[in-house]
Amino acid sequence: MIKKDIVIIGTGFSGMGAAMKLRDSGREDFVVLEKAHDVGGTWRDNTYPGCECDIPSHMYSFSYELNHSWSKSFSGQAEIWAYMRKVADEKGIRPYITFGVEVTGATWDDDRSVWTVKTRGGEDYEARVVVAGVGGLHIPNVPEIAGADSFEGPKFHSAQWDHDVDLKDKKVVVIGTGASAIQFIPIIAQEVGHLTVFQRTPAWVLPKKDKPTPEWRKKVFAKVPGATRAYRNALYWALEARAIGFNGHVKILPVAEKIVKRYLAKKIPDPELRAKLTPDYRLGCKRVLQSNTYYPTFLRDNVTLSTDGVAEIVKDGVIDANGVKHDADVIIYGTGFHVIDAFDYLDVKGKDGVNLADQFREHGTETYMGMTVHGFPNLYFMLGPNTALGHNSVVFMIEQQTKFIIKMLDEMDKRGAVAAEATLTAQTEFNKEIQKLVEKGIWTQGGCTSWYLDSQGKNRTIWPKFTFQYWWETRRVEAKDFEWEKAA
Repeated sequence: MIKKDIVIIGTGFSGMGAAMKLRDSGREDFVVLEKAHDVGGTWRDNTYPGCECDIPSHMYSFSYELNHSWSKSFSGQAEIWAYMRKVADEKGIRPYITFGVEVTGATWDDDRSVWTVKTRGGEDYEARVVVAGVGGLHIPNVPEIAGADSFEGPKFHSAQWDHDVDLKDKKVVVIGTGASAIQFIPIIAQEVGHLTVFQRTPAWVLPKKDKPTPEWRKKVFAKVPGATRAYRNALYWALEARAIGFNGHVKILPVAEKIVKRYLAKKIPDPELRAKLTPDYRLGCKRVLQSNTYYPTFLRDNVTLSTDGVAEIVKDGVIDANGVKHDADVIIYGTGFHVIDAFDYLDVKGKDGVNLADQFREHGTETYMGMTVHGFPNLYFMLGPNTALGHNSVVFMIEQQTKFIIKMLDEMDKRGAVAAEATLTAQTEFNKEIQKLVEKGIWTQGGCTSWYLDSQGKNRTIWPKFTFQYWWETRRVEAKDFEWEKAA
């Protein structure tokens, strides 16, 4: 049993941010557990062709580790991963990371007020505090389709891209048209023999204003004090303005929808194909996507769009709901991730042995500020329920959560507390307000079903306010919202 004051799980932006700020606050008795071989989280794991961010690079980075030399407006996976590795090196957090350790669960000891963090095939850890930076985009969602095991060719999820599979001149079937799929589909279409894309629901796809960064601008950012910061601040407020339409003011969205429909009509002149690609729900109800190459891909002679649904997979292809067989040498799932139900994959037991996944299933995925859960002392989730965003950079949210956790640790020290947990009253009030707001938002009112919603149709994913409101609400610890347990 290895004993540490704090255990951090994961080395994505969340885990790295927590580690860096713990060090800056003078707390060094912590360990970061990472299942893989390097830092990076989703930006290490997702290596599919065309993988890039849909938030501008200068916002999708740490505010205290600015990068003056992003190569373009929206950076690709390799550049973001390189940035994260560089930050990990420069901030000296690698010595605190234990690689190759997969966390399988954690159990709270009521008598001793500590967590036992369990790992797969390794030594367990004991800690006063656990910070789970596991993220929501790390468990691929592979749908259960009849006959999938009978397929004789390669098949894989976009998040587990098999680079050993040569797609050149092959018949390829892609199932799904989400955020990852619209990035890799245009690229593989250029090399495959034939590509069949199975679309369940069309997405709103905006043109992507992605341009190379001019060298003169990089020089200005590097040499003029405050220039990069000013540019980042301008981006922040431009992105923040998008929340006005999503967060309850849905009447302004038709203006944006007209712009997208004009773009679609310009790119897809065929009315039948255009109808297949036109959403029947409001902009923002599902994740809004961006691409300049997705729509034109369906004009290629070697690309077929199917909206008939997948009925069955056979040894050499996919049969749609109309009984038509689509030949396939390779199947690629572009079907996203387990987000709302990601907690089902963690075996976390809190006070009195209560299982977190069971509690969420029975009573709803409810937390306090998206970070803490009543009955689970000293446990903090990064980017937990209702703190993901549809309009701005989640790195901003991560930074606020990191600051809040450190304030909680300081408050515990000040009070001589060995444990702290949100009161049930505070948690309930927080969730009542959040659900009241999301019910007014486009995610609930937009006429679609998305991964934002749980099985009861409640949005447990999106933060339904401006991000500066999250900064305001987490700027200090409201002591009355917590139960403080002092040492016996």
